[in-house]
Amino acid sequence: MAPVWAQIVGFATLPHVGGLLGWYLGRSQVPTWFAQLKKPWWQPPNKIIPVVWTALYTGMGYASYLIWRDLGGFTNAALIPLGLYGTQLTLNWAFSVIFFGTHKLNLALIEAFCLYGSVVGTMVSWYPINKTATLLMVPYLAWLTLATALTYCIWRDNPDKKKRS
Repeated sequence: MAPVWAQIVGFATLPHVGGLLGWYLGRSQVPTWFAQLKKPWWQPPNKIIPVVWTALYTGMGYASYLIWRDLGGFTNAALIPLGLYGTQLTLNWAFSVIFFGTHKLNLALIEAFCLYGSVVGTMVSWYPINKTATLLMVPYLAWLTLATALTYCIWRDNPDKKKRS
């Protein structure tokens, strides 16, 4: 068995893998396609996005470690709580590919709502297991509230940019 610190680092690092892939795939679209979209005045500055996601990914990764630890690893009891976590993580990673890669605003909005619901489901399943893990997800849910609202506004305000999905 790996030392506890290595387990924590592994769990805290995992979310960054897909995040970096999404950034890599979408980075060329920010100064081009994304810059041309109509966006609300309250859109966060592009420069803070990587900082925010670094903190959120690390927090959610550590939270998943707490759940894994408290349920004794990858056990039957962990199937639903960690399965929901894996689902939301996959949806999180897919968003950048859909939004920046395919430019399908309709599909990106639907995906954002699915992601939001899966994060809420993850948090509900985690609450009886470890309240600290659940609370570590609150900033993520708050950021997703902003991101989903932003996606909606971009979808609504750019009818000419919507690709069929």
